Amino acid sequence: MDKNLNVLIVDDYKTMLRIIRNLLKQIEINNVEEATDGAEALAKLRAGNFGLIISDWNMQPMTGLQLLQEVRADARLKATPFIMITAESKTENVVAAKQAGVSNYIVKPFNAETLRDKIGKVLGHA
Repeated sequence: MDKNLNVLIVDDYKTMLRIIRNLLKQIEINNVEEATDGAEALAKLRAGNFGLIISDWNMQPMTGLQLLQEVRADARLKATPFIMITAESKTENVVAAKQAGVSNYIVKPFNAETLRDKIGKVLGHA
């Protein structure tokens, strides 16, 4: 795992941001920035240089799926690995995320090992 990986975590629930940050710390990923909605995430992505996006699906006013679509439509950002987190494992959600170009998908609740496994897969370390 690349310890210097810059990760943007996006969730409108502060407690979830803290949980994800702590799980990332457990797998030795410490370069983490947070955004509390899709618009803030897009601004940070366009201004920065991130190697991975981990976003919640269910946010307002811009959902994780809309954020994913914006990222994939942006020439500079489109290749950035994107992991979607959701509390629901509805087939139609998984299909919609796949069609939009999601790199991987995690259903809550999850642990550091699951996160390490998914990150490894999207970054080609699995």
